[in-house]
Amino acid sequence: MKRIMITLFLSLLLSPAMAAGAASDKPKTTLNPANLQLASVSAMVVDADSGEVLYQKYADIVKPIASLTKVMTAMVVLDSKQSLREVIRFSQADRKAINNYFSRIRVDSELPRGEVLRLALMSSENLAAASLGRNYPGGMSAFVTKMNAKAKALGMKNSHFVDSSGLSHHNVSTAADMAKLIAAAAKYPVIAEYSTTATHTANFRRPSYRLAYVNTNQLVRYKRWDVGMSKTGYLNEAGRCLVMKAEVDGKSLLFVMLDSFGKTSPIGDAGRIKRWLASGKGGNIASSAQLYQKQKVAEYLAERATASIR
Repeated sequence: MKRIMITLFLSLLLSPAMAAGAASDKPKTTLNPANLQLASVSAMVVDADSGEVLYQKYADIVKPIASLTKVMTAMVVLDSKQSLREVIRFSQADRKAINNYFSRIRVDSELPRGEVLRLALMSSENLAAASLGRNYPGGMSAFVTKMNAKAKALGMKNSHFVDSSGLSHHNVSTAADMAKLIAAAAKYPVIAEYSTTATHTANFRRPSYRLAYVNTNQLVRYKRWDVGMSKTGYLNEAGRCLVMKAEVDGKSLLFVMLDSFGKTSPIGDAGRIKRWLASGKGGNIASSAQLYQKQKVAEYLAERATASIR
């Protein structure tokens, strides 16, 4: 009798119904977008493998994207098959192209194209990005044409580019379009490597000198996350921007944060998104960031209303 009771107990313990009951004891996380507050005006999170949109916020607002432009610059350079070993010279024309914006690179010094591309991606070096465009066959005009052609090929319907550095606020896109861009860019091994270089020393020649650079994304620089591709951006008109592909809890995700309030806000938003995905709760943002968003969204709605009247 005792043996029969033990057998019956084991059969119940191992039955599918019992197993299902045990699995159901673990609470499922409900991802309610209302529980995620971000300092970014516009954002999107996409599963890189399935293409599923996990979160979006004003993802179709057309906004300046600042140095996120350099991701497209890198793709056009690599698509052209120009040698990354070829040495290119930084000229006064490059300085003019960025309106004499600050750069530590000396005019007339030289560096291999691959090194120039690395500095443009990891450290957002504007003179480097300008030089890449000027040294393209046909010059900057032909380069910008290729940038817009590439955007069209990727299905970026609300994006437009006017220069290779992103210093012009007329380089515009949406969070939805930028998700397409980084999905494509992350497939380029060179972009993945160069954009996630934590620190780098460039050796210039004619004259010979060295400059040390660090990645503009703190999550990459301090190796806090497993980031596979990254780019930051900033202009007064664009706010703080961040795009990246990163591994989070075993999933490969695409992050897009545009027009974020505060210097470190995009990093904070990334953390809030990560927490929300794990627990369903994203945390809070500062009241100043909330006010900033209200103003930006109100401006957007007013512009859209005016456009519809026309």
